[in-house]
Amino acid sequence: MSVSKAQQKAVAKYEAKAYDKTLVRFPRGELDIIRAHADGKGESVNGFILRSIRETMERDSSAE
Repeated sequence: MSVSKAQQKAVAKYEAKAYDKTLVRFPRGELDIIRAHADGKGESVNGFILRSIRETMERDSSAE
C-alpha cells in the first residue's frame, strides 16, 4: 500500500513544525560502527546521537 500525496504532505508539514534538522557527515565506514553500537543498545542512530550530545553537554556544564 503506497502513501498518498496528501499523507506525504501532512507528514512533511508536521516534521517542519516539530523538528529541527541538521546534516551530520561521518568518515566513510564510521556510520556503520555507530549504527551497530546504537543497535546493540536498542536505540536508533538518531536517539544515540541525541543522547551522546546531551550527556556531553551535561558533563561539560558540570566541569565549568
